Amino acid sequence: MPAQAIVRLMNREDRQVAKAVAREIPAIARAVDAIVQSLQQGGRLFYVGAGSSGRMGVLDAAECAPTFGTSRSVVQALIAGGRRAVTNAVEGAEDATRNGERDLRVRKLTRKDVVVGIAASGTTPYVLGALKYARKCKATTVALTADRNMPVAKLAQILIAPEVGPEVLTGSTRLKAGSAQKMVLNMLSTAAMVRESVRGQTRSAAIRTRYASRAGHAEEENRPRASAAITEIRRRQFAPRLRRAKAAELGWLIANSWTNSSSPVAILFMAP
Repeated sequence: MPAQAIVRLMNREDRQVAKAVAREIPAIARAVDAIVQSLQQGGRLFYVGAGSSGRMGVLDAAECAPTFGTSRSVVQALIAGGRRAVTNAVEGAEDATRNGERDLRVRKLTRKDVVVGIAASGTTPYVLGALKYARKCKATTVALTADRNMPVAKLAQILIAPEVGPEVLTGSTRLKAGSAQKMVLNMLSTAAMVRESVRGQTRSAAIRTRYASRAGHAEEENRPRASAAITEIRRRQFAPRLRRAKAAELGWLIANSWTNSSSPVAILFMAP
């Protein structure tokens, strides 16, 4: 089979990926809302996977800190076999259910956290073990799989299942299934960080307005009290949760600068 015929076939099959992801938008949006709520409560987002699925989680988690200015503890990725599995196949690492639980236990999972189990097949023991433990801890559970009829679906509160169909190379889920995973993870992290930033900016503005008002009254009565109030404004304004430079800048633009309501992007992010 000529090279051009192979890549044309792959390209034709890849067109199904975006359509499959589009069908899951309602579920993806629910997951985003759950992540935002978690972050606002001081929770964390965990991606859990094995093999290619685990590497997708590692890639997305690694980009959150430089892109959005978050702490590296906010979005974490766990892959069966640990760091070595990022660049090498670790045979048998994904087959131990207890390892998924162990890795989350080490990170002291709480009910405030969100765990996204990534498993194209929907049967990976490492991921199943992690989701079972997450349910036990009352954390929010999300499953990202290519088959909604597999065991992983029963362990998740939110199921995201872009069904992309058979792979060109039978069983190679790094192809269409992997592309779908990457698209969904892009949406989860980006939409969650933007929404959390917009809400953070709104809270920050309210804080500044409230304390500026207090400072104005205090100045009339007592200048030392006014100085203390202004100091408090500055402390709140530069609180660590509001120093997410890139995300904050994007959130400010969304909340304050986009006037073209017909813009598809504006519609997407300005919707309540």
